Amino acid sequence: MENSNLEDPNMENPSMDEELLGNRMNLELESIGLNQLNDLGNKAISLGLIAGHGHHGGQYELLHQGKVVTLSPSEAVTYLENLIREVGA
Repeated sequence: MENSNLEDPNMENPSMDEELLGNRMNLELESIGLNQLNDLGNKAISLGLIAGHGHHGGQYELLHQGKVVTLSPSEAVTYLENLIREVGA
């Protein structure tokens, strides 16, 4: 016999589902952004624009003209896009 007094544990806090969905979407968007950043970094290396790139301490580091350039991931995307655009690639 079904007991209608039993509640769905997720219904106790409906915003919990929304929060989990929001977190999942943020992770997916972050992953897409990181993939884009990695692709841009690899393209810049192949064009000889930078010597290396990678994450370090929540920031993104680029080795450009013998110097380490430390940027936020979004700033690094813009920086790399501009470098690549300058050479017309």
